[in-house]
Amino acid sequence: MYQSLLNKIELAGNKLPHPTTLFVLFSIAIIFLSALLSGLDWVVSHPLTDDRLSVRNLLSRDGLVWMITHAVSNFTGFAPVGTVLVAMLGIGIAEYSGLLKTALKPLVLYASSSLLTSVLVFTGILSSLAADAGYVVLIPLGAAIFLSAGRHPIAGIAATFAGVSGGFSANLMIGPVDAILAGISTEAAQLIEPSYEVSIASNYYFMCLLTVLLTLVGTWVTERVVIPRLGSYHAVKVEIVSESKLSEIEKKGLRNAGFGLLIWVFVVLCLTVPETGILRHPETGSLLKSPFISGLILIISIGFAISGIAFGVTTQTIKSDKDVVQGMEASMQTMAGYIVLMFFAAQFVSFFSWTQIGVMTAVEAAEILKQMSIPPLLVLIVFIAVTAVVNLLIGSASAKWALLAPVFIPLFMLIGMDPETVQAGYRIADSSTNIITPLMPYFGVVVAFVHKYDSSAGLGTLAAIMLPYALSFFLAGTSLLLLWHWFGFPLGI
Repeated sequence: MYQSLLNKIELAGNKLPHPTTLFVLFSIAIIFLSALLSGLDWVVSHPLTDDRLSVRNLLSRDGLVWMITHAVSNFTGFAPVGTVLVAMLGIGIAEYSGLLKTALKPLVLYASSSLLTSVLVFTGILSSLAADAGYVVLIPLGAAIFLSAGRHPIAGIAATFAGVSGGFSANLMIGPVDAILAGISTEAAQLIEPSYEVSIASNYYFMCLLTVLLTLVGTWVTERVVIPRLGSYHAVKVEIVSESKLSEIEKKGLRNAGFGLLIWVFVVLCLTVPETGILRHPETGSLLKSPFISGLILIISIGFAISGIAFGVTTQTIKSDKDVVQGMEASMQTMAGYIVLMFFAAQFVSFFSWTQIGVMTAVEAAEILKQMSIPPLLVLIVFIAVTAVVNLLIGSASAKWALLAPVFIPLFMLIGMDPETVQAGYRIADSSTNIITPLMPYFGVVVAFVHKYDSSAGLGTLAAIMLPYALSFFLAGTSLLLLWHWFGFPLGI
């Protein structure tokens, strides 16, 4: 059953164009749609200002001039672009030095056997800051750890994969994902309120608790569902390969990286804790809408850079300033596809905004929802479910959010729900089904890891193992968000 379902999903997904091509097609569709709706004289009243809104025609003289003259500024002014690239500069140094890969090992290697599952899931969730390191380093390491403890290695793969990919949007630290989503959310919210700004830390409190919840849920699914289903593994117990253990120089490198990070944290605290700190708001003294919040991505990037340099100098992976620059350049090389995607995503979002189709659609949809008297929370549940299904076919988190945010954030704002809550709902949906779709880039890699321990394993095998995690993460995350919203707790900073 699972094999047949996955084959159908894979077949349908493979027929979709590349995400970049999709945004090109979406942009072309908006151009012609604007001409059609403009010709139909569609007009609505803005519920907040009572202004009469009509569709702007991109095929008109003004529209063509606007597209040509704003193509560059649409891209350079697109919020997710600069913030992510700045973050990746520091992370690139840390990754190039080997810090990120090495830092993943102690959490797993030195945990007691009773805590192995929890540590694997938890470390997997945190590894989203390390880009692909979680997939290529932590997942096979999880199998080795379970095997060395006499447990089924595929269960170790499943627990780690659940954390790395199923818990991708949760974390205890602010990272590039927060910058991407917040930037797109801000662009969408400004369709309704031009001055609205979604902070990159707007979901921070919620994501911290979600990290703990997903760790507990992932551990429960592994111990109560996956391990009993897999049964005993009859291979001979083996020791972890020596290459997986931390060498003395790696331990020293981690200590020095920690010292460097502590020094940087101390500097930031000196600039933010005092009431007169220069990173506080100059008039209110608050951290809200302060230079600290506005510059948080740069602060985080510098923290990664300092730690990476300290580790690299200690372990000799960084021997001169040339290596530091090379680390940053290497991270930018990996962002080439992202930059191309963001150029066309920026055009689509800007087209959508300029034509006013997004706002007008949201106004009409919100009016329909009000007349139907559907509670906003029920609409939120439907939105999360729809996004989880879309995630089976379009894996890119930024691509999906750039497509969905301009429609759903204005809609929810008009029925009384803030963008931060909608964004949190999106994050839950975007992560929960990553682990059951073959269209996720690393799904095939994980299948190969499983095949190492079970030569008969295939796509259906992995999907059947991961489906309980996907459903549990979806239900747990959605329930937590509904309770959070019900009690009115702040989602973040």
